[in-house]
Amino acid sequence: MLKRRTLLGMGLALAVSFAPAFDAAQAQTKDLVIFAAASMKNALDEAAANWVKESGKPAPKISYAASNTLAKQLENGAPADLFVSADLDWMDYAASKNLIRPDTRVSLLANRIVLVAGKDSTATLDLKPGVDVAGAVGAGRLAMGNVDSVPAGKYGKAALEKLGSWDKVKDKIAQADNVRAALLLVSRGEAPLGIVYATDAAADSQVKVVATFPEDSHPPIVYPVAVTKDSANPDAQAFLTYLRSPAAKPVFEKQGFTVLNKAASSS
Repeated sequence: MLKRRTLLGMGLALAVSFAPAFDAAQAQTKDLVIFAAASMKNALDEAAANWVKESGKPAPKISYAASNTLAKQLENGAPADLFVSADLDWMDYAASKNLIRPDTRVSLLANRIVLVAGKDSTATLDLKPGVDVAGAVGAGRLAMGNVDSVPAGKYGKAALEKLGSWDKVKDKIAQADNVRAALLLVSRGEAPLGIVYATDAAADSQVKVVATFPEDSHPPIVYPVAVTKDSANPDAQAFLTYLRSPAAKPVFEKQGFTVLNKAASSS
């Protein structure tokens, strides 16, 4: 059995675009510091830029990574004012460690997971029970986030299990440190297929969606956000309020998110 591996090299490749949380936070502790799931990058960058224009506030320092990485950094004392997770589990983890203010927690967005290929690929698959994903991958690998910790990877594994495809493809998985690293593998032609969020696929012109996973094949994909327990920055609540406002809604929808904006929720 081929050994599954986490693609640490891809994490290093993204070091420029996804700044480490500790560096961003410690550079200017008076700045508004946000820890956000990697799949939020395009939408949150635009929302933050719009908020800066409208409010006249300084630009927030946003650190993007896998939700599990960010939650662990918070637990280890990394200073941040807001945490946006790509699943309920890691926000629940942060809550269990008393790292967030429960009264500020909101389920902000929903997403979908899709199977992507390079833009010139002729691959076609119908994601129904019994689908032969392993056969479609062939001698290559299926790129996805780490299936034990990265939300997109966990959702992807759950979907493949529900469709009866996991056992045949599990030894062909290229596991990445976050969903954008998995996307990059497909975008660069290093993997023929990958599982990413629909919003990630929309952000990269070098990939195309082969198929969308049925919503009932995996747990609901929900993005909760909360102010961290130790935040002393009044802009944290102000920016969270902006993310929930009508002004931010079209930014998220343009990137393919579904706006939920619901009160606190947990798994």
